[in-house]
Amino acid sequence: MRVLSADWVVPVEGEPIADGAVAIDDDGRIVGVGPASGLGVGEAFPGCVILPGFVNCHTHLEYAVYAGFGDGMPFSSWIGLHVARKQKLGLDDMRAIATEGASECLRSGVTTVGDCSFSGAAAEAAAATGLRAIVYLEVFGREAEAALVRFAELRERVAPLASDRLVLGVSPHAPYTCTVELYEACAQLGLPTATHLAESAAERRFLVDGTGDWSSFAHMLVPPPGVTGIRMLADAGLLGSRLMAAHCVDVEEEEIALLAEHAVGVAHCPRSNGILGCGIAPLGELVEAGIPVGIATDSPASTPSFDLFDELRAAILAARARERRPDALSADQALELATLGGARVLGLDREVGSLIPGKWADVTVVSLEDSPLSPVEDPVVAAVLGGSPERVAATLVAGEDRYRRGTSAWPDSRRAARRARSRMLR
Repeated sequence: MRVLSADWVVPVEGEPIADGAVAIDDDGRIVGVGPASGLGVGEAFPGCVILPGFVNCHTHLEYAVYAGFGDGMPFSSWIGLHVARKQKLGLDDMRAIATEGASECLRSGVTTVGDCSFSGAAAEAAAATGLRAIVYLEVFGREAEAALVRFAELRERVAPLASDRLVLGVSPHAPYTCTVELYEACAQLGLPTATHLAESAAERRFLVDGTGDWSSFAHMLVPPPGVTGIRMLADAGLLGSRLMAAHCVDVEEEEIALLAEHAVGVAHCPRSNGILGCGIAPLGELVEAGIPVGIATDSPASTPSFDLFDELRAAILAARARERRPDALSADQALELATLGGARVLGLDREVGSLIPGKWADVTVVSLEDSPLSPVEDPVVAAVLGGSPERVAATLVAGEDRYRRGTSAWPDSRRAARRARSRMLR
């Protein structure tokens, strides 16, 4: 048995424990959480807080080196630039980039991702680094049969990597790149499903009547269905608890009710939505409706990093600014959304997302020594407002060290990933 102790343990499901510890069995499951004095001698992390590993429920690991591309462009133009530059890469480039992205997540205290993968390289990266993941293989297009042929090829290549730590799903990209028939074909696969919904007002205008900024890109998109994406999927009976919807920024009250009725999980990505000028998602209304919500980073294509500490703070700022109340989103609520909330969105909350006996020992250890919030009054506030990837002392997945500050050796992916970025800039 392995025991980790620290100044504080924050189980999320339960009150913070001063001078706490987490006991882990040889299979990587948690067998005890409580005062260190009662769990035996173990590995001490002085000046630290032990948290559940972050569950980053919406990522694109394959875009780890895309930061800053098209900054300030309108959303539709930004997508066009993104597609054009991605076409310059080969599969080996995508593998290197995805591996760098997976490593960055672990260095940032992320232990689980829900990743939308264009090439399948994200599955290979997660397997290589030990990151827990649901990898949703992306599909696009007007013709369901052709799209599913490509999906089957991707799935066949990465299927041998599947395990209790790595699950494969499908991602019909969005209602403007996939027909309802393709969504229906994906639903028939019976796999975990992810999509992008209601990301911007421009998306709504294009889907409803084909107007707005996106009309000039109509040749790259599927014909507008005449209704919003949420209503299109609801009308087709395709909303459900196995569907994860990223963004949900531009949603009406009736659409929130539809998501809640069908228990659709929502990935809230405030930095991405802000940087792209899409707006501020109605987080309070989504949570109040009973919708499972997780805080997620999206990808460096629209957000500078996979840093969930920054994302937590952005979520707090956005919620409080939107509602003009300092209590609109507390540090405790934000931490829960980035851990147990993300696990609920991915359907993994019985296995990860909090530190309780029986769950996998997916753990993040954050140093608060010499931070502006030390000495610590409230460990959650200190971790959320003062945490950063540089303060992550260790990241464990299923009780195994997947990152250790100052000692971890990562796959040599960074140089290849940077070369790929340079090629995209030409």
